[in-house]
Amino acid sequence: MMNDPTTKVLIVGGGAAGWLAAGIIAAGHRSSLQVTLVESQDVPTIGVGEGTWPTMRETLRRIGVSEKSFLKECDASFKQGTKFVGWQNGDHDEFYYHPFSLPQGFLDVNSVPYWQEHMPGFSFAAAMSPQQQICEHTLAPKQAATPDFAAVVNYGYHLDAAKFGLFLRDHCVRKLGVTHVSDHVESANQDEHGYITSVCTKLNGALTADLFIDCTGGAGLLIDKQLGQPMRARRETLFNDRALAVQVPYQRVDQPIASATVSTALRAGWVWDIALPTRRGVGYVYSSSHSSDEQADSELRNYLQRGKASCEADKCEFRKLRFEPGHRDSFWYKNCVAVGMSAGFIEPLEASALALVELSIAMIRDDMPANREVMDIVARRFNERFQYRWDRIIDFLKLHYVLSKRRDTAYWKDHQSSETIPDRLRELLALWRHRAPARLDFYQTEEIFPAASYQYVLYGMGFRTHFNEAADEYASLARKHLEENARQTEKMLHGLPTNRELLAQITDG
Repeated sequence: MMNDPTTKVLIVGGGAAGWLAAGIIAAGHRSSLQVTLVESQDVPTIGVGEGTWPTMRETLRRIGVSEKSFLKECDASFKQGTKFVGWQNGDHDEFYYHPFSLPQGFLDVNSVPYWQEHMPGFSFAAAMSPQQQICEHTLAPKQAATPDFAAVVNYGYHLDAAKFGLFLRDHCVRKLGVTHVSDHVESANQDEHGYITSVCTKLNGALTADLFIDCTGGAGLLIDKQLGQPMRARRETLFNDRALAVQVPYQRVDQPIASATVSTALRAGWVWDIALPTRRGVGYVYSSSHSSDEQADSELRNYLQRGKASCEADKCEFRKLRFEPGHRDSFWYKNCVAVGMSAGFIEPLEASALALVELSIAMIRDDMPANREVMDIVARRFNERFQYRWDRIIDFLKLHYVLSKRRDTAYWKDHQSSETIPDRLRELLALWRHRAPARLDFYQTEEIFPAASYQYVLYGMGFRTHFNEAADEYASLARKHLEENARQTEKMLHGLPTNRELLAQITDG
């Protein structure tokens, strides 16, 4: 058995996570693996995670999807980053951007000292990237003649998660040869060494495989219920554990489609506001230790009323979600890998959920164990990589809270308490008081959030670095890059269509 080749992969659970897993693995191992997905129609998907990273473009391209079909079938739009409102001091007029494009000249020179000293009237994102201005004008990241998945400026997507899962299912079954079993998994069988040999379904009996991927969400049907791998709670650092979600129609059919996720800080959490072609997806993520459900309900209604939502705010029906912030101690155990919410979940502040699915499945695809003999080696490598990645995500999300000057509620005060700040983040903040975040601060070639992302949040939130005189020698080069950014910004403001215009051209053409 140890030398028997891996030929069958069984994915338990559907939705966006399950079908992304099926598509990525099937496209990467067309001739050598039989990929099956079993999902129960009795188990609804969460279906509210509507933001992706730019990595999704390459993922869709590699599995053979047409961008035009994807945009049309998934009610998708272009996302160029996140706009953070009210995070510094609670003022609704105060904001900063974390765009998807690198700062101008980032790989060539550190321009932070020059910006900080000579451009006091420009926000960091506006000085370093055209995307703040592009987003403020609700412009698209490319033109109609730009090929599928190519970009003028970097972009990801906003999408309808439920439609995305169905779109992927159709593509995987029709184009990639994935076997789809609609059935309810009731239990699993293990051999004498603890490896899963099959899952038992209600209608189709036992389904066997060599590798099992658990995409059953918070239920953790295989990784938890069968194999007993515990979650590691992270509530000591990130407090949010509740969400209210609602779909909001546009006031007009030609209303502009926002180019970024808008994240607005409130008294005990924050609101996401995501623009799709036909509606907005809005939700309030909050801490049950700092707010009652009734208070959260009232805050979200006030937000909708302030934004003049076309639905009457006092009559909106909110979907209530609960989650425990944390992740597995072991994501891959024996011959089972947890992916998506079965691996863990924390607040969706920087839309890392689908990106983690992409990264997890890409590593499984590229490091697919040839047989049982090397399974434990691959599992150890996978667990080390993703423990590191989850820690870095938590560091980065905590950064948004630590830098805030808000002290208006216990929620914000507790977030800035030293015992809630991870040691590594505390050390980096001490370093960054004397130099800007740099690539040497992060060790992996595929960092979840690179140094550029830390720069956008740090300096967007008003952080100040006290540079030494040596930084002056790069001032001339930095000035040239920032002048080039200004030229590019002006050119793009005049040359790019709006999101709505481009989406109409692509999906109606």
